Amino acid sequence: MLITIHIVNSHHIAPGGRPLRAVLVTGCSSGIGHATALALARAGFPVWASARKAGDLGELEAAGCRVLELDVTDERSRAAAVRQVEAEHGAVGILVNNAGNGGGGPVEEVPLDIVREMFETNVFAMIGLCQLVLPGMRAQRSGLIVNIGSAAGLVTPPTGCPYAMTKYAVESLCDALRPEVAPFGIRVTLIQPGAVRTCFMANSQLHQPEGTEDSPYAVYKANVAKMAARAHRDGARGVLEASDVAAVILRAVSAPHPKARYKAGSQARLAPIARHVLGDRGWDAFMRRLVPFPAPQ
Repeated sequence: MLITIHIVNSHHIAPGGRPLRAVLVTGCSSGIGHATALALARAGFPVWASARKAGDLGELEAAGCRVLELDVTDERSRAAAVRQVEAEHGAVGILVNNAGNGGGGPVEEVPLDIVREMFETNVFAMIGLCQLVLPGMRAQRSGLIVNIGSAAGLVTPPTGCPYAMTKYAVESLCDALRPEVAPFGIRVTLIQPGAVRTCFMANSQLHQPEGTEDSPYAVYKANVAKMAARAHRDGARGVLEASDVAAVILRAVSAPHPKARYKAGSQARLAPIARHVLGDRGWDAFMRRLVPFPAPQ
């Protein structure tokens, strides 16, 4: 008789004695993904941190994470990353779908190529990774998928197209997925952070329509940019650090029965309430006061 003995690192044992599930985190080169991988590794989880360039993950590797080169928009890259985790652990125990692009502009000016690119990264890649990890999770009759949404998926900010559109889509994705996979012992949770002080805003400038001085929206866009700069400056009230969101994710993955949604920060909690109370006309009037748009000459 052949007896196979599995040796589990005690560092990866939960307080109750059960092995901690392997975690695959996307978009770990900076921001929420980086902070999340670090927080989970420090909590003892076996973490696979991924980014388009594995060379950007040196700090996480030094902290005990396994690192993967993963371009979430590439089907082969997604499949290879999941296979690598499954080869060692049997299945991806927890998937943190964090990778995403920001940016936007007035609907009239946003090139459709930018809209397609953002949906490819923020929505289609997320669905693709869910499809890849679900068979292994079903086989083990357990698993957790954590999708990173946004307060922008609850209330659309000025010039929110197309970023907010993708985050509204993530809301719907989670609502569809939860009841489908629950019978297999798989949970789905959505993290909804408000504004976070990371390099995400700077990176978002790469996904903006090219500005022109004669744009009919030039003043409006400038006022939106000023508002965003004020909201993200040091000491701004209500702005989260990446570590704040990572702490919420850690709480979700550590919970025996994670909630369907976790709101992070006052913006995510209060803005939807204000939107509901004010109604469409009241909210539009509030937005006009918040971001002035002079009448066309």
